[in-house]
Amino acid sequence: MKQIQIAIDGPASAGKSTVAKIVAKKLHYIYCDTGAMYRTVTYAALKNKVALDDDQALKALLSKIEIKFVPAEPEQRVFLNDEEVTSIIRTPEITNNVSVVSAQPSVRADLTKRQQKIAAQGGIVMDGRDIGTTVLPSADVKIFLVASVHERAVRRFKENQEKGINTPLDVLEKEIEERDYKDSHREISPLTQAHDAIEVDTTSLNIDQVVEKILEIIKQKENQY
Repeated sequence: MKQIQIAIDGPASAGKSTVAKIVAKKLHYIYCDTGAMYRTVTYAALKNKVALDDDQALKALLSKIEIKFVPAEPEQRVFLNDEEVTSIIRTPEITNNVSVVSAQPSVRADLTKRQQKIAAQGGIVMDGRDIGTTVLPSADVKIFLVASVHERAVRRFKENQEKGINTPLDVLEKEIEERDYKDSHREISPLTQAHDAIEVDTTSLNIDQVVEKILEIIKQKENQY
């Protein structure tokens, strides 16, 4: 069976990463968390006191950065050079600043090249905001996950609670709406559904149901080969 490329896009907290990890595991594919890559660059910029909207300074910083994914349970570990950043890149400070960094042309160009290199051999599940439109425009399967703002805020609230982060639900709803606007209105690779992507609304579905739906779409595609 051909090893294919699977692109999963969608707005913040639509369930992309959670679902992509499970789908990759079930197919014995590589999982590439592109969001973690942008978060790692954001963390590196903050740590090195680089202005988040200074494209040239970020370009220079990227030349010194290696981002590594190391398989582990219950989740893969993320490293910035030799520093593990798995947890810290999920904190509110990073979450609320990553859109600014990811809008910079040099950052998108650099990470897009890295992501395409990872995906070159197929057998990959990659999630993000512009995978099906920019990073892997020829992906065999393209999924666009959506969910209501309220539902996504509730999911983020529950995740934060488990991590000991107590951000009120109404604040999270506002942050997600702002993130959606920034992501869909940036000049470089805005969040948009690829013309050949299949939309999956996850608002009323649990994780297992979303995974089942995506696996069925993949199976139908594989049967065409």
